[in-house]
Amino acid sequence: MSTDQPTGRVAVITGASSGIGEATAVELARRGFIVYGAARRVDRMAALAGRGVHVIEMDVTDDASLTSGVERVLGEQGRIDVLVNNAGYGSYGALEDVPLDEARRQFEVNVFGLARLTQLVLPKMRDQRWGKIVNLGSMGGKLVFPGGGWYHATKHALEAVSDALRFEVRGFGIDVILLEPGLITTEFGNAAVASMSEVDGPSAGDAAAAPVGAPADPYAKFNATVGAATAGAYDGPLRLLGAGPERVAKVIEKSITKRRAPTRVTITPSAKLSIPSRRLMPDRMWDAMMRAQFPTPK
Repeated sequence: MSTDQPTGRVAVITGASSGIGEATAVELARRGFIVYGAARRVDRMAALAGRGVHVIEMDVTDDASLTSGVERVLGEQGRIDVLVNNAGYGSYGALEDVPLDEARRQFEVNVFGLARLTQLVLPKMRDQRWGKIVNLGSMGGKLVFPGGGWYHATKHALEAVSDALRFEVRGFGIDVILLEPGLITTEFGNAAVASMSEVDGPSAGDAAAAPVGAPADPYAKFNATVGAATAGAYDGPLRLLGAGPERVAKVIEKSITKRRAPTRVTITPSAKLSIPSRRLMPDRMWDAMMRAQFPTPK
């Protein structure tokens, strides 16, 4: 049961142009929060503006954009009570195939952008001795599916960041809440599948060194299977183990209005089944289960 009075609390939500961010902006505005929805594409937030949400153009990989966004909220409201670090994405492919520039970009969006925005918001939260920081992690922070090494690495990083931050800011009256959703039916799945088509295989230098007659990309079949499996998870029967973004939005609202905020929340049946299963399985047993679903590159 909610015990804090949300009316008048100021919330900033990144990645608010779609999916979980959009649903959370709607839910918190409905509950009486003053909501600022932030995203790179302001034109995609017209519906939010029509529902009383303040929209901000914000690129989490651009320090000037983050700084100006925070300054605007503080200039207009004088405080920031809730930060929902939702912006993020996943791109997939065999580790050797994914260009390091793309791997770095995932970390810039999913980890470093989140960390920098948190740094900018914390001084005001410390000053007011109250705040809630919600980090959108994933069950992928606790387990790894083949082909998702870089994405999972960013979510593993959020586990560590959230644990450290929770300890560091507790004495200032600030709670850190890490969400670990499983399958959420949003545009995330489409973006992840689309990323597979952008994987070009090993670098030109590696290809030149390959034996005559060797396939251009030894991971081609593997990558194709990963793409099909990802699409199937979002479009097939497995979606029954997931949930819509509104489910996550309600969890966020409940978590930030509890007198004693949770440190972690696992969301959807897929996460509640998969995380404990991985914890109990030895590595080789997990690998064997993955081999039953994905071809072994060779």
